[in-house]
Amino acid sequence: MKRIPMLKTVAGLACMTFALAAGAQTTTTEPSAAPSGSSESVGQHVDDATITTKVKTELLAAKNVKSEHIHVKTRKGVVSLTGTVPSAEDRDNAKQVVEGVSGVSAVKNHLKVAAAG
Repeated sequence: MKRIPMLKTVAGLACMTFALAAGAQTTTTEPSAAPSGSSESVGQHVDDATITTKVKTELLAAKNVKSEHIHVKTRKGVVSLTGTVPSAEDRDNAKQVVEGVSGVSAVKNHLKVAAAG
């Protein structure tokens, strides 16, 4: 039973390390150097990746959310949650946790409650 909190902590640290490493490898480019058709700058992409990592870490650390099947995507500060959770309470708690993360401007909660079975 002590393994799950430890695994959540390790996973959160691994996500944070990955995001920091990815941020360190990016270079600043002029907005005109962005690929055509893309309205997202390199800086925005890194910010979104950092927000996603923070959200995943907070969800893993939250004791009131069963987050094993929650998928997180961030676009321009708007976090989208998809996947399944065991209860409506978990769905609501997940949204509340995400709203408290620095950099999150809005949350699109598309989490489904898994059928009991």
